[in-house]
Amino acid sequence: MAKLPVQFRLNGSDRAGFVDPAGNLLDLLRRGLGDFAPKYGCGQGTCGVCTVLIDGEPQLSCLTLAISCEGRQIETASGMADGPNLHPLQQAFMDNFAAQCGFCTPGMLTAARALLAKNPNPTRDEVVEAISGNICRCTGYEPIIAAILAAAAGGAGMRRA
Repeated sequence: MAKLPVQFRLNGSDRAGFVDPAGNLLDLLRRGLGDFAPKYGCGQGTCGVCTVLIDGEPQLSCLTLAISCEGRQIETASGMADGPNLHPLQQAFMDNFAAQCGFCTPGMLTAARALLAKNPNPTRDEVVEAISGNICRCTGYEPIIAAILAAAAGGAGMRRA
């Protein structure tokens, strides 16, 4: 099967690649473009570790056809920091010990980033709902929720990385 060209913006930079018509975005990001922030977990859309933002909305990159991203804005956790300066969400995750093994962290960060962009002052229940599609086996979720609420209190939703 012939590969198809696809162009989009990844973390603020124009990127392009060739994909199989049925190829998913996760494979393109990891294997084709070297962005290893989104992880491969279940491959079925149930764990959330591959979550990225597409035009500001959290999407599961393992279930997203790469070709459907033509002309779109894609953001991963790799694009959050500003050089050596962590994004406030990343700093809050560090300060609140919200990343233990770190496997779920990129998906949690992108889900939280989407929430804070729309709702800079979420309630605890809104945070829980926003990360409900992301599985974490290590933290028990409380440090993650605390980190997101702390980032919100510090105005993290107002700054775009």
